[in-house]
Amino acid sequence: MLNCPYCNIFDDNSHEVIMSNERCIYTLLKEQEIKGAGIIVPKEHRETVFDLTQDEWNETYKLLQEVKLYLDRNYKPDGYNVGWNCGHVGGQHVFHSHLHIIPRYADEPMAGKGIRYLFKSNQKVD
Repeated sequence: MLNCPYCNIFDDNSHEVIMSNERCIYTLLKEQEIKGAGIIVPKEHRETVFDLTQDEWNETYKLLQEVKLYLDRNYKPDGYNVGWNCGHVGGQHVFHSHLHIIPRYADEPMAGKGIRYLFKSNQKVD
């Protein structure tokens, strides 16, 4: 897609491509709020995770395992948040599917506040 930043990620100076496989790319933002935070992006334009092919799912999984080894070796995080934002209401801002991999560290202000932190405190979460 012509104006999609993730379809043209190799031309984007704000991203550093770290590794890839046949169907996916793992990239880091050069300026990061959380060290090591990056995304896995399918090479073909897919609007959301629900549009991925089975091969893209499989290659995303394989690359995710390699990314974890890379992050563990280079950044030594204490935990991770991993997830997709789908659709405008779901928080998606770039409409090319991308999996967020966010290393978390014990000394950061939001340590221990994962995805459940978004839920109201009076909601029951199983």
